[in-house]
Amino acid sequence: MAATGAGRAPREDTGLIAALAAVLADQSPEPAFVALMLGMPSEADVARDIGRDIDPDAIFAARSALRALLGTRLGPALRETYRRMDETGPYSPDAASAGRRALKNAALDLLAAAGASGIALAARQYQQATNMTDRMAALATLSLHPVPERRAALDDFYRRYADDPLVTDKWFGLQAVIPEAGTLDRVKALMSHPAFSMGNPNRVRSLIGTFVQTNQTQFNRADGAGFEFLADVALELDPKNPQVAARLGTAFRSWRALEPVRRARAEAALRRIAAAPNLSRDLADIAGRSLEAA
Repeated sequence: MAATGAGRAPREDTGLIAALAAVLADQSPEPAFVALMLGMPSEADVARDIGRDIDPDAIFAARSALRALLGTRLGPALRETYRRMDETGPYSPDAASAGRRALKNAALDLLAAAGASGIALAARQYQQATNMTDRMAALATLSLHPVPERRAALDDFYRRYADDPLVTDKWFGLQAVIPEAGTLDRVKALMSHPAFSMGNPNRVRSLIGTFVQTNQTQFNRADGAGFEFLADVALELDPKNPQVAARLGTAFRSWRALEPVRRARAEAALRRIAAAPNLSRDLADIAGRSLEAA
């Protein structure tokens, strides 16, 4: 689907829809297995399968269209699955309960992809959640949609867990993967947040690392702004923490597989890093290796 290019209507695969409907109707498999069946390859997985001249925007558009189609066509079955998997009793960490939560949240994600009623369900789950798994899943689902409920949930989440460093890391990371044109500016703004410090490697990895390693459309922007941002951060960080700077630099590892415009801009950013004076051995090695096969 992604290979057909962004903007074209997706082909409706009736066989796939029927197969997933059958999986949802059959209550004999373990919920954890069904949750995996409802998943789909990530954008990075699709890019690796395409292999060359990759357009991340086309992949995102095709994958989003498929998720919305599945959420719409399977809506009633997904809602029934969500209802059956919803647990109102005390939280339990056992495998069976974890599988039920996984399936419930997989159904929620597809329902939200289909439209407003699914987003409202996610907002309600966020507010009523009795455990971190369900609250994080609802927040992750809301983060994919530019709706007021997202901002409200993100603000509430920080207020609730600002004193927990690990949970705050997750809060930064969720915002770094939002697949929207404003996310690079959002990341830059969050670098001025009181809870962020370039001297905190975990915080750098959670915000900047998540953005450059995971946000396929916004790091690989066609205007090259994502590549230039990474070059700026890596060069700023290199004198203080060359290991983290080098780790961030590995986000360039697949630049040669991009389509020509993005490829040229990624290479320019890499060469700027490689040409910088007093570069650490760590970052120089990453830049050099990335450019060797150019």
